[in-house]
Amino acid sequence: MALLSTTDFPHQIVATEGFAHKRIDLHSHTNCSDGALSPQTLIDRAVNFQIDVLAITDHDTTVGLDIAQKHIEDKNITLKLISGIEISTAWQGFEIHIVGLNIDKGNSELKTLIAQQQEAREQRAIAMGEKLAKCGFPTIYTEAKALAGDGTITRAHFAKVLHQQGHVNTMQQAFDKYIGKKGSKGQRAYVKPNWCSIGEAIQAIHQAGGSAVMAHPIRYDLSAKWLRRLIVHFSEVAGDGLEVVLPQMNPEQRKKMLAYCQEYNLYASMGSDFHYPNKWSDLGRNLTMPVGAKPVWAQWQ
Repeated sequence: MALLSTTDFPHQIVATEGFAHKRIDLHSHTNCSDGALSPQTLIDRAVNFQIDVLAITDHDTTVGLDIAQKHIEDKNITLKLISGIEISTAWQGFEIHIVGLNIDKGNSELKTLIAQQQEAREQRAIAMGEKLAKCGFPTIYTEAKALAGDGTITRAHFAKVLHQQGHVNTMQQAFDKYIGKKGSKGQRAYVKPNWCSIGEAIQAIHQAGGSAVMAHPIRYDLSAKWLRRLIVHFSEVAGDGLEVVLPQMNPEQRKKMLAYCQEYNLYASMGSDFHYPNKWSDLGRNLTMPVGAKPVWAQWQ
């Protein structure tokens, strides 16, 4: 696809030659969506983990970016913050996440899409609360909303409340028993989301001068055949790149994702998808761009 001119988006000019030999993490979350840490605490943790370049990519919101940037400036932190977002989309009955990197968060088309996504989230949360009330949890919507605070409400907030109140032994059990996608177990409080399409998400990201990256392709419950179909569609609607490196990927998975990038002329991105401190996927963990990949930041010059 033709790249947008950086003269039209002066905020997009990034000295990417300085990315060499840097610790880079292009996928992380704060408590402005479903992460555990505030933007300030996330930045401090990134510094402690010697991260040089960090993208904050909260779900369907950019409100944490200004908070994080102010903290960086107030504390004279040298970390480079990349403005990002993770947009939930619908494709063939699956929920696919598209990460926007190096975006202009003030772009009007992106802000319109965010407003639509936020309304879809709110309506889904209300419907989920009604179903959970019938399961014997009458106040759970109010409590999940309070837990989200000023941030974006997600299913994770419902799961946390169910776990904190002892109704389930783990957050994952909340998804398996109540709010996960319906399957053979028959989750009673699942509500189908009303997300935008992949193409709509990509268009808004491009209008904001950013790069559109498919988040964690290996995590979708897709056969090899359907994963290829997804990547073909993503490429056809002008997607820019794939996340080819995640902390919990094996070498064969990384090799496969790189092969898809090369086959469909896509850029490569990498990120921890950090939500909270843990030993499996902390900031910057096991993130190294593979030889032969075109890093997504090559677009930002």
